[in-house]
Amino acid sequence: MRGDIRKMILENKVCALATVSGDVPHCSLMSYAVDEDGRKLYMATLQDTKKYRNLAANPHVSVLIDTRDSEGKGNTRALTISGVFEDPAGDPKQTEIREILIARHPDLKDFFNSPDARIIVIRVTAVQLLDGVTDAYFEKV
Repeated sequence: MRGDIRKMILENKVCALATVSGDVPHCSLMSYAVDEDGRKLYMATLQDTKKYRNLAANPHVSVLIDTRDSEGKGNTRALTISGVFEDPAGDPKQTEIREILIARHPDLKDFFNSPDARIIVIRVTAVQLLDGVTDAYFEKV
């Protein structure tokens, strides 16, 4: 993965997660954390949500991360990530992922530790970076 793309994933904390059920898309604003190489995104949601039901029905997702808060108007870069949901239920690494999320978002500790919260792992399969209006870069991961 290109260095500036990896850096953008690692430095941001919030994304838009798009899921789909049938032919109906659904977008959610999400706090996230990431593994060291930027190839897995970690999130959490309540089990009884549309996004979680959509992930169970169709694991393919799109994630949008942008720089509008850090770079200001006119310099915004937008990164679209294609990925696949991996359910870590029963995986002993789930506790480690929860700790990574808490370290990145300590204000959400109670939510992440809720018995109703489910960990979401998104494995990145491709990235598309839009830098300005016309400069685009695509890479399969």
